[in-house]
Amino acid sequence: MTLMFFIFTTLIALARGGLIAAPVAPVAKFVPSPLYSFAYDVKDSLTGDFKSQVETRSGGVVRGQYSVIDPDGTKRIVDYTADPIHGFNAVVRKAPIVNVVPPVVAPAPVVPAPTLARVAPVIPRPVSFF
Repeated sequence: MTLMFFIFTTLIALARGGLIAAPVAPVAKFVPSPLYSFAYDVKDSLTGDFKSQVETRSGGVVRGQYSVIDPDGTKRIVDYTADPIHGFNAVVRKAPIVNVVPPVVAPAPVVPAPTLARVAPVIPRPVSFF
């Protein structure tokens, strides 16, 4: 155990002294004009989650749009751009949803009203002893 500790501390001392070169991570190549484009859609009719996004980048300019269904039943659409000169700019607009699907609600079960049996009133007869 002490031999392993001695070897470990010796290697650390040699690395700090510059006698053993430390591993160097490769450096990513600099891309002066980055380009990318992506898009996604979520359409979940079970939960009512509908949203989408599209974005592209060319150099320092980013352009995109995303949309989401708000709780009030309208579609919020955001168009945005971003660049080093003008910064981030967004334009938000609302649009009515064309195909509104009403939620599926099961009808309430029909329970018959309880029937009350009608009973004739009991009228006592006069009792005669003679």
